[in-house]
Amino acid sequence: MIPRYTRPEMAELWTDQARYETWVRVEVLASQAQASLGVVPDSALKDIMAAPVPDAARVAEHERQRDHEVLSFLAAYCESMPEKSAGWVHLGMTSYDLVDTAAGHTLARSCDLLMGAVARLRDVVADRAVEHWGTICIGRTHGVHAEPTTFGHKLAGFAFAVDRSLERLRAARDAVAVGTISGSVGTYALIDPSVEAYVCRELGLGVEPAPTQVVARDRHAQLVQAVATLGACVEQIALELRLLQRTEVREVEEGRSAAYQGSSAMPHKRNPTTSERLCGLARLLRGYAGAALEDVALWHERDLAHQSVERVVLPDCLSVAHYQVTEAAELVTSLQVFPERMRTALDRTSGLTLSSAVLADLLQAGVERETAYRAVQRAADRVLASGGDLAVELAEEGMSVGTVGPERFLVHHDVTLKRLEALRERKD
Repeated sequence: MIPRYTRPEMAELWTDQARYETWVRVEVLASQAQASLGVVPDSALKDIMAAPVPDAARVAEHERQRDHEVLSFLAAYCESMPEKSAGWVHLGMTSYDLVDTAAGHTLARSCDLLMGAVARLRDVVADRAVEHWGTICIGRTHGVHAEPTTFGHKLAGFAFAVDRSLERLRAARDAVAVGTISGSVGTYALIDPSVEAYVCRELGLGVEPAPTQVVARDRHAQLVQAVATLGACVEQIALELRLLQRTEVREVEEGRSAAYQGSSAMPHKRNPTTSERLCGLARLLRGYAGAALEDVALWHERDLAHQSVERVVLPDCLSVAHYQVTEAAELVTSLQVFPERMRTALDRTSGLTLSSAVLADLLQAGVERETAYRAVQRAADRVLASGGDLAVELAEEGMSVGTVGPERFLVHHDVTLKRLEALRERKD
């Protein structure tokens, strides 16, 4: 996590201090459950609950002596307790009962933050899609002019893609929002399962159904893959906007502040830097997905090969995705759209983009398909080679067609609009 690509509200969830605060909460809840079973004395529970969260710097001091973060945390946490009470802390638990259960709580909160940002992006894109539903532009396939569409229709596709990403994130959030308080190798040998049930219920978590001392890492892989797919959907939006901002196209442009400077050498430059940044961040998110998959297979009941990966991948992928989605929402909100440029691009090819409608009219008039197709193709080739108009060139082929305009291609356009309006009415 680096500040440049991390929003403060996400960063706060992943600090060392925040982690120790959550660890203390897990230890307190476990002690409360043990006390209700008559295992931990009430006097010890009172001291455990009163002990402050240890400072991250103090935990680091202990770790230089112990080379074990959980033991160092426990040493720092217990310093303010009477020795007789400190002995009841962490009773029957193993390190990853604490680490994984707390991580499940942090992951759930991080997912909630990310999903809120994704819902906003979806809504922003959908709103602008409705705004530009009638803004006619050229559709392109293979980077080449195809048929007329509208800019709103382009955006609608993106809105639905973001909504699907939100659904995947919801499922992934449920997958990672679990904990386990089951002891070494997950057998509950030294701790009653009701302790686990209480702790996880209080934290809003599910319970790992067959713990192996750790929470299964396919859960984390599911989350990181959902985040990577989200990143790719944002990249799809950003890539389209990058292409539409090229000088020879310039159908849209990113919003600019008065402070904007596009180049250190060329004052005229208006570069699509936000869109480019969003595409770059998507590459990072795809890389994290591969690393998370490598963590799924652990030796026997557990090993520690996953830990170093998770310390980087989980906070980084969530912070990068949250930043990327938030930036994408701002990009779409402030995007300048130039309908006149879109119309110019549509008209540039002198009717060529209407060829499919012309072909359909000829077929309905009884012209054999191959004859009609080749005639339209020859006429189109001449228009491309020397200019002119498709209808005029078709007349040279002995074929007469009626007037065809771009609106012809939007005859059932309202079907998608109704689906889009239903999406906008959805409450998350």
